[in-house]
Amino acid sequence: MKHPIYRIIGFKKVKNYILQITFDDGSTQTIDFLPVLAGALYGQLRDERLFNQVYIDPEIHTLVWPNGADFDPATLHDWPEDSKAMISLAKKWEEAQVSVAA
Repeated sequence: MKHPIYRIIGFKKVKNYILQITFDDGSTQTIDFLPVLAGALYGQLRDERLFNQVYIDPEIHTLVWPNGADFDPATLHDWPEDSKAMISLAKKWEEAQVSVAA
């Protein structure tokens, strides 16, 4: 099975937690990240100040944040197909975090 390699070459903020991402194949995706910002790592990005510190890592060519959060560029590239699975994972992370805190 071949895993496609995509590189992020640019992005711009559209609204809070929504980024338009440009890939090296010329395609773009506009992604609302808020539904997947859950769990120990991604949940920290609900802090808008931290979320807005996003940048493109020059070595791995994906979006990264100062807390170490990142996303596979292929997942972002194929967001329409992958978003439901990511949102489902985020709900599980949220539930796990709540049960640990209880």
